[in-house]
Amino acid sequence: MNTLDFYGKVMAIRDKGICAAVATIIRTKGSTPRDIGAKMIIYPDGKIFGTIGGGCGEGEVIEKAFTVMKMRTPIQHRVDLTEGLLYEDGGICGGIMDVFIEPVI
Repeated sequence: MNTLDFYGKVMAIRDKGICAAVATIIRTKGSTPRDIGAKMIIYPDGKIFGTIGGGCGEGEVIEKAFTVMKMRTPIQHRVDLTEGLLYEDGGICGGIMDVFIEPVI
């Protein structure tokens, strides 16, 4: 992802006066879909820009982002990819990601 595009979108959110959220991976352990520093913008309508890895873990973070937008307070959320359904194709990463979710206001 182009850093200038990402922060340009953050500035556009601020210019429009809407509240959105930015999720950033701040720590990983084991096998995770993305590395530390991966970012994603979550808009109030549920659309996203960027990714922190997709799947159920990203879905958890999107849900938490709605709370962050409502409360306008940042949180840290742990995404545990070590538990859950085991897929035949080995699709589970098996690691843990700590994600910082902050409001953009």
